[in-house]
Amino acid sequence: MSEQNLSMTMVTERTPDEVFDAINDVASWWSGQVEGDTDRVGAEFTYRYGDVHHSVQRITQLVPGERVAWHVIEANLPAVEPADEWNGTDIVFDLTPVDGGTELRFTHVGLAPDCACYDRCTAGWDALIGRNLRARIATGQAQPDAFATTA
Repeated sequence: MSEQNLSMTMVTERTPDEVFDAINDVASWWSGQVEGDTDRVGAEFTYRYGDVHHSVQRITQLVPGERVAWHVIEANLPAVEPADEWNGTDIVFDLTPVDGGTELRFTHVGLAPDCACYDRCTAGWDALIGRNLRARIATGQAQPDAFATTA
Protein backbone atom coordinates (compact mmCIF):
# COMPACT_ATOMS: atom_id res chain seq x y z
CA MET A 1 0.00 0.00 0.00
CA SER A 2 1.22 3.48 -0.83
CA GLU A 3 2.58 5.65 1.96
CA GLN A 4 1.18 8.69 0.13
CA ASN A 5 -2.29 8.89 1.64
CA LEU A 6 -4.42 11.97 1.14
CA SER A 7 -3.78 14.17 4.15
CA MET A 8 -4.50 17.75 5.19
CA THR A 9 -3.94 19.72 8.37
CA MET A 10 -5.56 22.77 9.91
CA VAL A 11 -5.36 24.63 13.19
CA THR A 12 -8.40 25.97 14.98
CA GLU A 13 -8.86 28.04 18.13
CA ARG A 14 -11.30 25.48 19.53
CA THR A 15 -10.42 22.83 22.12
CA PRO A 16 -9.74 19.21 21.14
CA ASP A 17 -13.06 18.22 22.73
CA GLU A 18 -14.96 20.82 20.69
CA VAL A 19 -13.26 19.63 17.49
CA PHE A 20 -14.00 16.00 18.40
CA ASP A 21 -17.69 16.82 18.93
CA ALA A 22 -17.90 18.69 15.62
CA ILE A 23 -16.36 15.78 13.66
CA ASN A 24 -18.86 13.37 15.19
CA ASP A 25 -21.77 15.59 14.15
CA VAL A 26 -21.19 14.28 10.62
CA ALA A 27 -24.48 15.45 9.09
CA SER A 28 -23.67 19.05 10.05
CA TRP A 29 -20.62 19.30 7.76
CA TRP A 30 -20.48 16.35 5.31
CA SER A 31 -22.77 17.62 2.54
CA GLY A 32 -25.32 15.08 1.47
CA GLN A 33 -27.44 12.54 3.28
CA VAL A 34 -26.05 10.84 6.41
CA GLU A 35 -28.00 7.98 7.98
CA GLY A 36 -27.09 6.03 11.09
CA ASP A 37 -25.17 6.60 14.29
CA THR A 38 -21.90 8.52 14.02
CA ASP A 39 -20.90 8.70 17.66
CA ARG A 40 -20.13 5.18 18.92
CA VAL A 41 -17.49 2.59 18.09
CA GLY A 42 -18.89 -0.23 15.98
CA ALA A 43 -21.74 1.85 14.60
CA GLU A 44 -22.17 2.12 10.86
CA PHE A 45 -23.45 5.07 8.91
CA THR A 46 -24.29 5.61 5.27
CA TYR A 47 -23.32 8.67 3.30
CA ARG A 48 -24.99 9.49 0.00
CA TYR A 49 -24.62 12.47 -2.29
CA GLY A 50 -27.13 12.10 -5.11
CA ASP A 51 -25.91 9.65 -7.75
CA VAL A 52 -22.29 10.75 -7.28
CA HIS A 53 -21.29 9.02 -4.05
CA HIS A 54 -22.57 6.27 -1.79
CA SER A 55 -20.52 4.78 1.04
CA VAL A 56 -20.90 2.93 4.32
CA GLN A 57 -18.47 3.66 7.15
CA ARG A 58 -17.90 1.70 10.35
CA ILE A 59 -16.64 3.71 13.30
CA THR A 60 -13.46 1.99 14.49
CA GLN A 61 -12.03 4.51 16.95
CA LEU A 62 -13.40 7.29 19.12
CA VAL A 63 -10.89 8.70 21.57
CA PRO A 64 -12.41 11.92 22.95
CA GLY A 65 -10.26 14.92 22.16
CA GLU A 66 -7.71 12.77 20.29
CA ARG A 67 -8.93 10.63 17.41
CA VAL A 68 -11.87 9.61 15.26
CA ALA A 69 -11.48 6.80 12.70
CA TRP A 70 -13.88 5.23 10.23
CA HIS A 71 -13.35 2.18 8.02
CA VAL A 72 -15.08 2.28 4.64
CA ILE A 73 -16.79 -1.08 4.24
CA GLU A 74 -18.68 -0.29 1.04
CA ALA A 75 -18.38 2.47 -1.52
CA ASN A 76 -19.67 3.37 -4.94
CA LEU A 77 -18.36 6.43 -6.79
CA PRO A 78 -19.86 5.88 -10.28
CA ALA A 79 -17.93 8.74 -11.93
CA VAL A 80 -14.61 6.90 -11.58
CA GLU A 81 -13.36 3.45 -12.48
CA PRO A 82 -13.09 1.44 -10.36
CA ALA A 83 -16.17 2.81 -8.61
CA ASP A 84 -15.40 0.88 -5.41
CA GLU A 85 -11.96 2.40 -4.91
CA TRP A 86 -12.77 3.57 -1.37
CA ASN A 87 -13.57 0.03 -0.18
CA GLY A 88 -11.22 -0.94 2.64
CA THR A 89 -9.85 2.58 3.15
CA ASP A 90 -9.81 4.43 6.46
CA ILE A 91 -10.81 8.01 7.23
CA VAL A 92 -8.90 9.32 10.23
CA PHE A 93 -9.03 12.55 12.22
CA ASP A 94 -6.14 13.09 14.66
CA LEU A 95 -6.37 15.95 17.16
CA THR A 96 -3.37 17.52 18.89
CA PRO A 97 -3.54 20.37 21.41
CA VAL A 98 -1.47 23.40 20.36
CA ASP A 99 -1.04 26.84 21.87
CA GLY A 100 -4.44 28.48 21.71
CA GLY A 101 -6.30 25.60 20.12
CA THR A 102 -6.14 22.32 18.26
CA GLU A 103 -4.34 20.94 15.23
CA LEU A 104 -6.59 18.66 13.19
CA ARG A 105 -4.85 16.23 10.85
CA PHE A 106 -7.21 14.54 8.41
CA THR A 107 -5.94 11.46 6.56
CA HIS A 108 -7.78 9.26 4.08
CA VAL A 109 -5.62 6.15 4.40
CA GLY A 110 -5.56 4.22 1.14
CA LEU A 111 -6.49 7.18 -1.06
CA ALA A 112 -3.18 7.76 -2.82
CA PRO A 113 -2.15 9.77 -5.90
CA ASP A 114 -2.33 6.66 -8.10
CA CYS A 115 -6.05 6.20 -7.32
CA ALA A 116 -8.50 7.05 -10.11
CA CYS A 117 -10.54 9.36 -7.88
CA TYR A 118 -7.58 11.07 -6.20
CA ASP A 119 -7.97 14.49 -7.88
CA ARG A 120 -11.76 14.60 -7.51
CA CYS A 121 -11.65 13.25 -3.99
CA THR A 122 -8.93 15.71 -2.99
CA ALA A 123 -11.11 18.58 -4.18
CA GLY A 124 -14.11 17.08 -2.40
CA TRP A 125 -12.30 16.60 0.88
CA ASP A 126 -10.86 20.11 0.61
CA ALA A 127 -14.41 21.48 0.36
CA LEU A 128 -15.67 19.30 3.20
CA ILE A 129 -12.72 19.50 5.59
CA GLY A 130 -11.13 22.81 4.59
CA ARG A 131 -14.39 24.74 4.36
CA ASN A 132 -17.37 22.97 5.92
CA LEU A 133 -15.77 21.22 8.88
CA ARG A 134 -13.56 24.24 9.57
CA ALA A 135 -16.66 26.49 9.63
CA ARG A 136 -18.66 23.95 11.68
CA ILE A 137 -15.87 23.88 14.27
CA ALA A 138 -15.59 27.68 14.38
CA THR A 139 -19.31 28.48 14.52
CA GLY A 140 -20.95 25.40 16.00
CA GLN A 141 -23.52 25.66 13.20
CA ALA A 142 -24.48 23.16 10.50
CA GLN A 143 -22.99 24.05 7.14
CA PRO A 144 -24.61 24.33 3.71
CA ASP A 145 -23.97 21.97 0.82
CA ALA A 146 -20.29 22.39 -0.08
CA PHE A 147 -20.95 21.27 -3.65
CA ALA A 148 -24.06 23.30 -4.49
CA THR A 149 -23.56 25.75 -7.30
CA THR A 150 -24.82 29.25 -6.89
CA ALA A 151 -26.70 30.95 -9.68
